[in-house]
Amino acid sequence: MRKKAHDAVDWRDKLSRGKKLSFYLIKIVVTTALIVLISEIARRSSFLGAILASIPLVSVLAMIWLYIDTKDAAKVSALATSVFWLVLPSLVLFIALPVLLKHGINFYLSLSVAIGLTIGCYWLMISVLGHYGVKL
Repeated sequence: MRKKAHDAVDWRDKLSRGKKLSFYLIKIVVTTALIVLISEIARRSSFLGAILASIPLVSVLAMIWLYIDTKDAAKVSALATSVFWLVLPSLVLFIALPVLLKHGINFYLSLSVAIGLTIGCYWLMISVLGHYGVKL
């Protein structure tokens, strides 16, 4: 009798893990498809690609996935607040990259420098916020 009860628990546990894996794969496919779609649209129209890329799709998807996973609105709120504060230093990438490219610097070097500057600005923002008691 014990074996049957144990088998039923194992079956439910395997089904639950299967559902979690399926949802995880759905998240990967949807997120990846959106990024690929935007890059394909950007190839045809940089303006339309920029409009779509400027929409915080990754942030919105992260909030949706977080809420579906946890049903915790407070966690979603904390994520949204953190994203708000970290969007500001991320803008450095979009300023530095075109400036470096216009000066004729190689794309990969320009991208690396812009990312480095952005990381530095993230650190600065987190330090300044921490100084004022804002926890991300």
